[in-house]
Order: sequence, then structure tokens, then C-alpha cells
Amino acid sequence: MRRALLATLITGAVVVPLSGAVRPEIPAPAPAAFATPVTAATLDYTYAANRANAAEASRMAAAHGDRERATADRAMADPSRRFLSFDGRGSGLATEVFGDLAHADRIAVLVPGSDTSIDTYDRFRDAAGALHERLTREAPHGTRTAVVAWLGYETPATVSTTVTTTDRADEAAPKLREFIRQLRALTAADPADEHTGSAGQRAGTAGKRPDISLLCHSYGSVVCGRAASHLDVDDIALVGSPGTGADTAAALHTPARVWAARGGDDWVAEVPHIRLDLLGTTVGFGTDPISPSFGARVFAAGDGGHSDYFRPGSTSLANLTRIVLGETPEATHG
Repeated sequence: MRRALLATLITGAVVVPLSGAVRPEIPAPAPAAFATPVTAATLDYTYAANRANAAEASRMAAAHGDRERATADRAMADPSRRFLSFDGRGSGLATEVFGDLAHADRIAVLVPGSDTSIDTYDRFRDAAGALHERLTREAPHGTRTAVVAWLGYETPATVSTTVTTTDRADEAAPKLREFIRQLRALTAADPADEHTGSAGQRAGTAGKRPDISLLCHSYGSVVCGRAASHLDVDDIALVGSPGTGADTAAALHTPARVWAARGGDDWVAEVPHIRLDLLGTTVGFGTDPISPSFGARVFAAGDGGHSDYFRPGSTSLANLTRIVLGETPEATHG
């Protein structure tokens, strides 16, 4: 029955997109180019260059007659925005920072799921903003936090064949690994500060590298699962996950603590947690991450739906905040 259901879902995913209109390609400039990797000293320059690129993308989209994209790009060019990267071409890519990244003791990196693009970016940004606000409010005195919204890959459409396979995740995994590597380099404490205790040293424990938590939503958890074995992170939290492509948390081959949660009204609970070969393609993502057999640390997510994990005031946001702060989240009951 479960195999038949999944086959039906795949068939529907193949048929429906063929009847939909294909959106014309939107012109945009190439991403801003930097001669050297981003460092703490060049963050302000990087932010300014990416805002300028977003402004140019907005002008080009407007000239092309796409008001929706022009509006989205223009919002990203606002002086208050801070992007480590921006690419307005195609569906769009962006990596946005909330907080003082250069001096953060604890950093959360959000990895989004399907249907996330520049056109739908506001909901992803709202999630990152809600987490940043809660972290700022609840972090112990002297602990600085930052949140990074990483839209660093082309996400699949919810109704498509790509959302049922690991193909997009396999393409995204090396990009996520490289981003985390660059983030580690950017936030590395200055060796001179460690020995001298100068005023420029990181807040909190002098010379201590920041803790990085990877918060992976929906299909983003597949991306995190494919990248996990080469990620230098401290925690990986999977929320609203259809699976990771691995049968157990141990099979992710990561020293990070692996967490998982699902809201009581999340439709992903109805997705069959299997993997099978269909017409030469492997579809499905295997074991349910909140099942005992997977072996993750399961935490409470309340009664929310698939898009509610970062809703202000929610149980899930409270527990994700605790994970980022290195505290123990509330466990599930029953």
C-alpha cells in the first residue's frame, strides 16, 4: 500500500508540472565578484557589494516587466540587509546574516526546503528573523548569537519529481560543506587575540571557536543528511523531515548531535518513509527521523503544521533556540 501511494505521488508530480506555465527567465547581473575570501574585516564591504548587486537585479527585472521579482530584489537592496552572497539569476540564491557574525559565540544556519526562492524569500527570512529575535532575548549575558539564512541551492518544487529524490540534495551538499568551511574561516578567532587577550577578541570565552547549529527544514534535511559526514558543525536539527536518505543517525557519519522533531499537524507525517527503485530512479528518503530506530534526539514541536517550526511563541522555536544555545530542549511526550 505504501509503495502504491508513493508511486501515485510520483505520477502526479510528473503530470502536474507539464500542464503549468513555465516562467520566462528573468535577467539579472552575475553575482558580485570578490578577489579574496570574505573575512571579518571585509564583511561590511561584502554586504554593500551584494546590496548593490540586488539593486541592479531589481532594475533589470523591472525593465523586463517582472514587477514581482523587481520588488523582491529591491527589498534585498535595502541598507539594513546583510548578504554574504546574492545571485538574482533564475530562481535566485542568497545567504543573509542576522546579528554580529564576526563576533558570535553561537551561530545557527538555516537550510530551507522546497519552493524557496527569491520570489518566496520573505517567509524564509521571517523564520530566520524569529529565531534571531528569540536567541537575542534568551542568550545568557555575554553570549553573542547570529543566524544565517542559507538559500545556497536551487530548491525543488513541492509538486515535482525532483522533490522525491536526493538529486537536488546531492548537488547542494558540496555547496553547504563549502559554506560551512568558509564560515569557520570567517569566524576563526585571531591567534594574536588568544595570546594577548586584546579588546578585539571574540565575546564570551576568549579564543573559543563558535558553536554552529544546522537547522534543516523539510527537503533541507535531505541536503543536511547528504552533507553531514563532512560538516564541521556541533548540532544538526531536522524539522518536518521526510527523511535524510540514511537509515539511522549513525549512518550520517557525523560527530554532531543529531536532533529531530515534527509538529502534530505536519502533513509530512503522511509521506511514506521508504526508498525504492522506480523506473531506474531511487525515490523516497528512508527511515523517519523521529522514529526510535533512526536514533536521533527527538524534541517537542507542539501541534504546529509544516510551516510553523519557526513561528514566534511556538514550542518548536523555543526548543530550536535551546539547541542553538547548547541547552537541552523539551522532549516529546508519549
